[in-house]
Amino acid sequence: MVSVEIPSYVKNEKAGRWVREMAVLCKPDAVYWCDGSQAEYDRMCETLVGTGTFTRLNPEKRPNCFLARSDPGDVARVEDRTFICSVKQSDAGPTNNWVDPAEMKAKLTALFDGAMRGRTMFVIPFSMGPLGSPIAHIGIELTDSPYVVANMRIMTRVSRAIWDVLGNGAFVPCLHSIGAPLAPGQKDAAWPCNKDNKYIVHFPQEHAIWSFGSGYGGNALLGKKCFALRIASTLAREEGWLAEHMLIVGVQSPDGRKTYVAGAFPSACGKTNLAMLIPPTGFEGWKVSTVGDDIAWIKPGPDGRLYGINPEAGYFGVAPGTSDQSNPNAMKTIRKNSIFTNVALTPDGDVWWEGMTKTPPPELIDWTGRQWTPESGRKAAHPNARFTAPAAQCPSIDPDWENPSGVPISAFIFGGRRSQAVPLVYQARDWASGVYLAATLGSETTAAAAGAVGQVRRDPFAMLPFCGYHMGDYFRYWLSFGARLAKPPAIFGVNWFRTGKDGNILWPGYGENMRPLQWIVACANGEGGADESPLGYVPLHRDLNWKGLESFTLQQYQEIMSLDRELWNSELLSHDELFAKLGDKLPAELLTQRRKLETEIRKMPPQWTVAG
Repeated sequence: MVSVEIPSYVKNEKAGRWVREMAVLCKPDAVYWCDGSQAEYDRMCETLVGTGTFTRLNPEKRPNCFLARSDPGDVARVEDRTFICSVKQSDAGPTNNWVDPAEMKAKLTALFDGAMRGRTMFVIPFSMGPLGSPIAHIGIELTDSPYVVANMRIMTRVSRAIWDVLGNGAFVPCLHSIGAPLAPGQKDAAWPCNKDNKYIVHFPQEHAIWSFGSGYGGNALLGKKCFALRIASTLAREEGWLAEHMLIVGVQSPDGRKTYVAGAFPSACGKTNLAMLIPPTGFEGWKVSTVGDDIAWIKPGPDGRLYGINPEAGYFGVAPGTSDQSNPNAMKTIRKNSIFTNVALTPDGDVWWEGMTKTPPPELIDWTGRQWTPESGRKAAHPNARFTAPAAQCPSIDPDWENPSGVPISAFIFGGRRSQAVPLVYQARDWASGVYLAATLGSETTAAAAGAVGQVRRDPFAMLPFCGYHMGDYFRYWLSFGARLAKPPAIFGVNWFRTGKDGNILWPGYGENMRPLQWIVACANGEGGADESPLGYVPLHRDLNWKGLESFTLQQYQEIMSLDRELWNSELLSHDELFAKLGDKLPAELLTQRRKLETEIRKMPPQWTVAG
């Protein structure tokens, strides 16, 4: 059995005991304490090149960049294998998978017994958020995957200094194994995993995470969705703050006034594009800066306002669809020091994916390692292929993105991928109607999660796969949270994906999203013009800046802002289906808001749109 030497700089007694206990259980050949240094990262990457997990990319085109190809059975979040093991099933709620924690702990203990034989157990101390920030929290991940070590170094703040900040305080223990022990002399797989036996398990009462079998993305990088959302949402409710699936951007006007807004979008719905938006022609002097692209932790400040941080240190972005047109800042961010997973490889050692260029290269090696041409009849990159890149490399990074106090949040935006029903942009009338807007958020599913693609599902607050407790309690918490604020942020809905009768998307999107974003910022500052609609407040055509997009006509704007009474009657029925699942934990206030909306829909004509 391996002997675990606790470094002298580790003063946290609970951490030392836990590492020893898990080493006894998992039986690794060695235990290595990570320090997050560049030298360590370089060694880890070289190890991964040696095992065939990494391919070093062309150093002239992609300096210090690597390509990884996962097992085809380990390519995305696995929501059906993700569990919230609260003591009471009613605390997990009907939208989470639940197993009794004692039963699950027994099952996992059997799986983890000897799971790291033939491998090294890496101890990764990490901070979610700037070290020492009052909004940040610390975790420790144990893993047998060098791929996880390399990615966690980009995605979180890993350093020896974590132990000094932690002292003898509380941390979130995160245990991970790919579930593929090696016998003496056994040849390792290029992507070892246990694809038929995956568990991503959260124990809310312990604030602990156990993940087994998968080496991919948020299943294995436990600081991401597992800690930053599922466990953090539980911590947030206990302590009086918010842990949300949100970007944070700063919007600065030509006179230098900056307004920060947070936005929630389901995965692969344009969140990263909005987080790195470049203002289009007609917005000279305006600047948009990136605080975070995926997750926001938000706490009330001493002045009564809300302050948010990006708890992550890197981007784990969806590659397909990312291009110099859709997101030039992301493309610049990933030019160096990045890890690409499940993208295609060009003959000259660069990367490619669908949507990166209009015309695909004549030949590639696809994400499965096979030769590929445009006539192959299959995708060159997996639809959920990813890049991992340091946030500090983003050209639009906000100067205050690592401010330990956070940045002040003036508005919340909620948007999904909807081809019909939902208009381009609107503002909720008040906090309660805004919570209803967010609670009934719907989106057409994408490849970011395993399962069917293209179906509309309710994704409340874009948190359905990520809330660590009962969604009805989550709605109630949001209602009460806003009631405690003297001036709660305004709440808005957006939809970049509305289609016309021909099935084509009506709104040009990308940088043009600055136009509704400018209106959102104006309204958040009490300055935007608006008109009443059945859903709330909407901008008239003249309320948006059309300079540089004069080709988008008033008629097109009215089409993208229109509401169909029959469609909205169907929407309300879909809301009812979600609410029925939540049973008696659904807040009565949301039923009141539903009745108000039904009244507005009933009063409107069969087809409604903004005035000219």
